[in-house]
Amino acid sequence: MSLSRQSRAYLTIGIVQWVVDWAVVVALSHAGMGIEPANVLGRIAGAMLGFRMNGRFTFRDAEAALGGTQFTRYVVMWVATTIVSTWSLGMIDHVVGLHWAWLAKPAVEGVLGVVGFLLSRHWVYRR
Repeated sequence: MSLSRQSRAYLTIGIVQWVVDWAVVVALSHAGMGIEPANVLGRIAGAMLGFRMNGRFTFRDAEAALGGTQFTRYVVMWVATTIVSTWSLGMIDHVVGLHWAWLAKPAVEGVLGVVGFLLSRHWVYRR
């Protein structure tokens, strides 16, 4: 499977994940929840879509799999990126405010998306 095709599929699925994630974060934090727990819940909502969709469409080939090992790896990657994302948004909220955290979330998640693509391609979905 070509890097170009995988990149396009990952980006398409990532946009769907990000919209769900961002909408949950904004809705919950606007309603009064702290940005950190709202971010974790938003990332859970996005992650529920991402594992299966990327495993079935983005990284499916002879060397890829979608099972318990891959799910465990996905969870490890998700926890690590969620820690970075949540800490980053919490710091932005603390320093310059909630609205800036909402605006910064796409940039934070964009950087983490590149890391996630590389980890998914070379580790998460491998047999």
